[in-house]
Amino acid sequence: MKRKPILLAFVLVLVLALAMLAVACGGETTTSTGAVTTAAPGSSATAAPSTETTGTTVAAKPLRIGTSLPLTGSRSVPGEFEKQGYEVWADLINAKGGLLGRPVELVIKDDASDQDIIVADYNALISQDKVDLLLGTFSSLLVLPSSAVAEKNNMLYITPAGLSPKIYERGFTKVFCSQQALAPDAGKVWANYIAGLPADQRPKTAAYPTLDDPFVSPVIDGIRTILEAAGVKTVYTTTYPEGTTDFDSIVNAMVAAKPDLVAQGALFDDGIAVIRGFLKAGFKPAWLYQTTAPGQGKQYSDGAGIENTEGIFYHVSYAEPAKTPGNAEFVKRYHEMFGPDPIAEDVADAYAAGEVLAAAVTAVGSLDQTKLADYLHTNGVQTILGVLSWDAKGIPTGEMMIGQWQAGVVQVVLPAEAATTTNIIQGWKPGTK
Repeated sequence: MKRKPILLAFVLVLVLALAMLAVACGGETTTSTGAVTTAAPGSSATAAPSTETTGTTVAAKPLRIGTSLPLTGSRSVPGEFEKQGYEVWADLINAKGGLLGRPVELVIKDDASDQDIIVADYNALISQDKVDLLLGTFSSLLVLPSSAVAEKNNMLYITPAGLSPKIYERGFTKVFCSQQALAPDAGKVWANYIAGLPADQRPKTAAYPTLDDPFVSPVIDGIRTILEAAGVKTVYTTTYPEGTTDFDSIVNAMVAAKPDLVAQGALFDDGIAVIRGFLKAGFKPAWLYQTTAPGQGKQYSDGAGIENTEGIFYHVSYAEPAKTPGNAEFVKRYHEMFGPDPIAEDVADAYAAGEVLAAAVTAVGSLDQTKLADYLHTNGVQTILGVLSWDAKGIPTGEMMIGQWQAGVVQVVLPAEAATTTNIIQGWKPGTK
C-alpha cells in the first residue's frame, strides 16, 4: 500500500529530468561567422562553441585566431586601431569563405599596455582558449615578451608593430613583422632627403628628444647617424621615461639650444605635448619629424590642432590612396564599419598582418606552424602595404615611406615612386590653415 507514493515520486523525478534535458538540448549557443570575443585585462577570453547548428546543417568549426592588444593604458589609441584592422580583415576573409574552408573567429584580450599582462594573455590564448593561430600586438615593448611566449609554444607570430631589432636578435624562427623595415631604417629615406638638400637649405643644427622605448629610440638613432655624417650638428639630445607628462624642461632646453631641426621619438601623447610646448614657448624649429604619433590620424590632428600639423614629417607604412591590390576593397569596408575618418596607419598594418597570415595558411594548406614560418622565410606576400618579404631572422627587407601633413591630411612624399603628391613642404609651418 505504501509503494504508490514512492512510484509516483520516481515518475515525477524522471519527468523533470527529461524536461531539463530537452531544455539543454534546445538552448545550444551558436557563433556567427567572424565573431569577435574581447576579454578584460588579464582575464581569459571565452568564445562561443566551435560549431554552428541551423536545423540539420552543421557549419565548419571556426578557426580561432588569438591576440592581445593595448585597448587601455598608454598605448590604447594605436591598440584600438589595430583591433579595427583585424576586424576588417576577419570580416572580408569570412566573406570569401574563411581559411581552409573554416570561418575565422577572433579572440581578443586587453593587455592594458602592460608587459606582465600580455605574457599572461598569450599563455592563456594558447593553453586555455586553444586558439589555432596567433596575431601580434602593438609596440615593440609588448611584442618582445609576447613573441617569446609564441616561440616557446612553437606558434607563428605575425605582428603589425614589432620594429625593434631586439626582437629579431634572439634566434627565433616564427616571428615576423608586417611592415616594410625595422626601426633603425624607418626614417632613413627622410634623413637622406634632408642630408641631400643644397647647403643653403640644409639645417645646420638638430635636437633629438626621444621616449625610452625599444622602437622609437632606434628610429631617432638612425636619423641622427645620417644627419651627423652630413654635417648637421647635434645641439641637444635626451631620453625621457614612459609616463612623462611635464615636458617644460625638455622644451625649454631645446628653446635654449635653438636647433634648426627636431626629430622626436614619440608614441602619441608625448608628441602632442612637445608640439603644445613649442607653441606655448613661441618656438618654431624649421623642420619637425616625429615617430608614430603623426600616424594616428584625426586623434593626432585634434590633439595638436590641425592647423599646427602643416609640414610635419614621419615615416609611414601605408597611404589610403595607394593602388596596391586589395586596398580599394579594404578602404571601402573600413569606412562602412567605422565611419568616414581617414584610416590610421596602424589599422592598415594590422590588416596586412592578417593578409600575411592568410597567405601562408592558404599556400601551406594546413596549420602546421613550422611549415607556415618556412613559407614566409622564402616567399614574398602581396599586401595593401605592397609586397612584404623577410630574411632568415624574420626581418622585413623593404623601405618605409615618408608621410607629411599637408592642408590637414597626410600625403606620402617619399620615395617618389610611392608619393601621392609631388609637393614637399619645406619645413614645419604651424598656424597654417
